[in-house]
Amino acid sequence: MMGFALSVGAPGAPLHAAAHSHHPWPDVTLAAQEQAWRDAAHLLDRKWDRIFADIIPKAQAHIARELNLPDPGSIAFAPNTHSLVLRLLSCLPRERPIRVLTTGSEFMSFARQIARLEEAGTASVTRIATEPFATLDERLCEALAHTRHDLVYLSQVFFDSGFVLRDLSRIVASVADSATFVAIDGYHAFMAVENDLSLLSDRVFYLAGGYKYAMAGEGACFMHCPPAYGPRPLDTGWYAGFSALESGSAGVPFAADGSRFLGATFDVSGLYRFNAVQDWLRSQNLATARMLEHVRRIEHDFLAALDDGGGPVNRASLLVAEDDRRGRFLCFRTPRAGAIASALAARNVIVDHRGDRLRVGFGIYHEAEDARRLARALASV
Repeated sequence: MMGFALSVGAPGAPLHAAAHSHHPWPDVTLAAQEQAWRDAAHLLDRKWDRIFADIIPKAQAHIARELNLPDPGSIAFAPNTHSLVLRLLSCLPRERPIRVLTTGSEFMSFARQIARLEEAGTASVTRIATEPFATLDERLCEALAHTRHDLVYLSQVFFDSGFVLRDLSRIVASVADSATFVAIDGYHAFMAVENDLSLLSDRVFYLAGGYKYAMAGEGACFMHCPPAYGPRPLDTGWYAGFSALESGSAGVPFAADGSRFLGATFDVSGLYRFNAVQDWLRSQNLATARMLEHVRRIEHDFLAALDDGGGPVNRASLLVAEDDRRGRFLCFRTPRAGAIASALAARNVIVDHRGDRLRVGFGIYHEAEDARRLARALASV
């Protein structure tokens, strides 16, 4: 399997159809991981000179190109998005409960944290139901226009359905107060669907990472930080003052770029892998649009095979049927989601589920026969 011979292409490897959850690492990441080790072993303390002068700027440039951001320096990195969420929350008022508008379908990195703050009485949270999907944009715009909030936090692609918020510009423009922080969780959208944040770059925070469609694994999360919001996060690590470390500056200095949201020492091997994958994708002319086009063909082959073969799920149980309103995975509603995923796992087939949602995600490592094989496996459950 070109590019994935060491993972899903290895003998005995499972039929992996959960690219939306844990994407297999391309073969080029092995050399990148080894390079991170060699730099640490050979450069010792001076490895950080290379990391800040080469590895981080290169990763920032890749992300800025993918999102069409005007300034790569707006990107801050972290081991996970939760730590970035905490720094974002630390910029909000503390003298009263913060006012938050979000949806009922946010991923746990945010949903659990904000629920705990709500439980503690330090956050007042309005949650907009994502269903019915046909009216979600309108309902969000209505709520944003008529109530003031400290933070608006929305997924671009919802993890429990695959539904895409297409008109982000209109939704963001509906926010009543220009002082409101707006954060877009792009983890299920980054490198899954085409993105252009050029018109929103001075208004929204954007969080994503390498675990899914960027194919880089853990430890390569990032946040785009608009320049006028959160100049001095209360939650701050010493890397956020790295540029002033040797100057002896008084007080707690912050840079004006995205580095003001940095934390402290972290394992940067994920960024080595991220850069290697990005370089490989460019060498293969595999832009996001082309990868999505390939996956759509596989999805259509899979759905056609389901129609022919029967089984516990089909087109009728798809939560989002329209290609242009769906991210890069299929989500089926069924009360048997957990049992189906377990039965497939026993057949060396990997999908996943969230409650009554069975999720199937294809990747560039799949071909039409893989789709038909998965349909046959489902028919046998």
